[in-house]
Parts: sequence; C-alpha cells; structure tokens
Amino acid sequence: MSKIVVIGAGGQLGQCLRTVAERRGISEIVFPIEQEANILNEELLNTLLEKEKPQFVINCAAYTAVDKAEDEVDLSKAVNETGAAHLARACKANGVALVHVSTDFVFEGNEVKLLKEDDVANPINVYGVTKLDGEKAVTDILEAYFILRTSWLYSEYANNFVKTMLKLGAERDELGVIADQVGTPTYAIDLANAIFDIIESESKIYGIYHYSNEGVTSWFDFAKAIFDISKTSVKVNPIPGSAYPTKARRPAFSVMDKSKIKSTFNIEIPYWRDSLVDCIKQLNK
Repeated sequence: MSKIVVIGAGGQLGQCLRTVAERRGISEIVFPIEQEANILNEELLNTLLEKEKPQFVINCAAYTAVDKAEDEVDLSKAVNETGAAHLARACKANGVALVHVSTDFVFEGNEVKLLKEDDVANPINVYGVTKLDGEKAVTDILEAYFILRTSWLYSEYANNFVKTMLKLGAERDELGVIADQVGTPTYAIDLANAIFDIIESESKIYGIYHYSNEGVTSWFDFAKAIFDISKTSVKVNPIPGSAYPTKARRPAFSVMDKSKIKSTFNIEIPYWRDSLVDCIKQLNK
C-alpha cells in the first residue's frame, strides 16, 4: 500500500479517513496537525512532503462555510484556491499524486438532469467559485490528480446537517425544512472508503470524478428520514427556499452522475438511506 499524507486531518472527512484507515488496517498514513500542514504555507507543505515521502496526499482542507464565504471572500479564496495551488505545487515538486476533494456546488443546478464530470461548471455562490478555481489550480499544475466532487457530506464527526437535525428534533416539536433543493446526501465514511479504493487500485486514470451516495432526495425528505430512523417525534413541514433566505444561493438540483467512478474503479456505492442508518447507529453508540 502507498504511503499517504492527509491534509486537513482535523475536519469531518479527515476524521472519517482516520476511522476507515483503522478499520482497513492501513498503517502507512500520516495525519499531521495543522501547524505542520497549513495549506496557506507552501514552504511548510514542501517540508512535510520531503520528510514523509508519501506517494499520495489527500486534501480535505477547505473553507466550507457556504453563507459566511459571501462575506469572507478573501479567506475562502485563500483556502480553496490558493491553498490548493500551494499543495499541487508541493505535490509536483515531490512527485506525489493528489486526491483533492471538491463539491457539487461548482454547478449552477438549474435543470433537472444528472450532472456529468464534463458538464459546464457555473457556480452561483462564492464557495462554489473558489472551489472551482481550486480545481483549475490543481489541473493546471499537476498531471497526477484525482479530483472528487461530492455533495451534502455528513458523518458522526464535526458539524453537519444530520447532527443539527437530531439536536433540533430533540429541542422542538415542529420544524420547517427546505423541500425545493434536491441532491444526494453523502456519508463521509463511504467517501473515505472510495478514496482508499482509488489509491489501492494503483490506477493512473487521473481526472475529475463524481462521488456521492446513490439516490436522490430533498433536504425535507432527508430530515424526515433522519427523524424516522432515529425515532425522533417531531413534525417536519416542507418550505420553499424562498421562505428561508440565505446569504448564498444554492443549486436547486445537483444530483451527480457517478457512472465514471463506478466503471473506472469498480466501486460499489451505497444507497443514501442505508448509509444514514449506519451513521445514526454510530451516533447512538
């Protein structure tokens, strides 16, 4: 197995990669603290890669506060674009392949069709713009990269929609949840498994790939499923996005076509609701 360095190890996906690495018995993997792997410091990244000599770097470091990004444009750009460029250059200098995590928010999401990797990306918020610019930085600098676009990430770690809903469900009798934004929830443990599958395949079929769980749902139906599976009694009302205005616009339909990643790496992708059951089991432990 190749040696791996994980950047952004403290975040949701970083913690899931740690959990999955332990389950799979992957020992040649390093989770540096942010002071050793700050994505905004290219010199530091170079020093880290020279010292660890990995074959792969997984980049989980990202600015993901979608609404806050509308105000913190410079910070979002620094982390998602400049940081990605720093890491890509450090990988190139050290002969390392990069697995870079991106988002369905690079798409406008204004028509009901499965989004393919080569569809035109046209983000409608700052977060999406900076993530797309980060993708471009990686593809301009590096040849050995796998960019994985994912969506609606949740897990037993960090802050996410599932944990927020469980908290609100315990506190309230009634909730309004947006019903006119459609996508696919993705269990970050499943994404972590897919990343290791790609690395273990030793494939050189580099490029952009889409990965989310299977199926399609709205935030409203996702919330209903969370309460159903966790046996939380709370009334959930469907509301239009217009009734809950946010600083950043969201894609109305961002369901991605996963046929490329499935056929290239022979990956089986779980259905979103089955994975949600697994996550809630873990949370109950």
